[in-house]
Amino acid sequence: MNKIFNYIVAFMLVIGFMPDAQAGNPDRQGEAGFAQLLLVPYANSAGLSAMNTSFVSGVESFGVNPAGLAAVSNLEIGVHQGQYLVGTDISLNAFGLITKLKNGGALGVSLNNVDMGDIVRTTTDQPEGTGNTFSPSLFNLNIGYAKSWDEKIFVGVNFKVASERVEDMSLSTFALDAGVQYKSGENDRFRFGVALRNIGAPATFKGEGLIFISTVDYEGGTFTQTTAQRSSRVELQSALKIGTSYDVITGVNTLRILANFTSNAFSRDQIGGGVEYHLKDIFVLRGGYQYELDQIDSELPIYTGVSAGATFNFKLGKAADAAKVGLGYAYRMTNKFNGTHNVGITMNL
Repeated sequence: MNKIFNYIVAFMLVIGFMPDAQAGNPDRQGEAGFAQLLLVPYANSAGLSAMNTSFVSGVESFGVNPAGLAAVSNLEIGVHQGQYLVGTDISLNAFGLITKLKNGGALGVSLNNVDMGDIVRTTTDQPEGTGNTFSPSLFNLNIGYAKSWDEKIFVGVNFKVASERVEDMSLSTFALDAGVQYKSGENDRFRFGVALRNIGAPATFKGEGLIFISTVDYEGGTFTQTTAQRSSRVELQSALKIGTSYDVITGVNTLRILANFTSNAFSRDQIGGGVEYHLKDIFVLRGGYQYELDQIDSELPIYTGVSAGATFNFKLGKAADAAKVGLGYAYRMTNKFNGTHNVGITMNL
């Protein structure tokens, strides 16, 4: 079994560094698209800045490490919402469902979208606004499968369709996430995880919005000219996440420390750590700090690195197998605007 785990990790590490030898290159920042695929709508993960690569589980695994899908015990439903950069009127929404299969695997589906709010329409003739508004659409569908072996090794994949639409232009593509988690030691104290996210083909914008009709003057009068513009290719913002954690205290209460490294193909790499405390499986308190490597004062990241959150869990009955509900909240500090708030509800039936 250890050999199987070693092969899986080695394979994922090799694949992770193959897509782009320039991973972590700040010169490429802003060149890729589909930035919404790296946003975190999930409350528990947001409290740790999505650094819970080694132990994330359930619906939240869609946004961090698909291997965690296999950790569900029966049926899990999650609804999450995030107020992204409070003051911008941008919200992150996610709904997911995962069911356990008889072969030790788990199958799940998740729907995510970014609500950009209403944007004032402006034109070259009316730069102050036409009186109308429009709202871009950013949406992605995830279908994931994960399987566990001896409740020690978890391997998962997530197939996603991502799309963007602005008026009469649209952009869509397919992508893949893959991940592995490993637990070891007494009471599974040590955990390790690797996740490779957003690997897919480049895409281009299509639609009538790329066609420009103009009137050209000439000596005998005027004529109408139609010009079709070409859209540049948009690449996915792939990322490789490597994380580990250790339970310093186990038993009725648990104290977990974690560390995580993220290699980004189109921005600077990130490293960080955090702490999570479980009080009798009823209350969870967490906090973390993530630092962007090689950052400079003129190009500071939007997040300051500080994140914190909490979850309250309770049963809907006295039976041992009664349904469980978790209510989560997280806050991430930002340099601009008023931070990001996340709330979520998870039901295990």
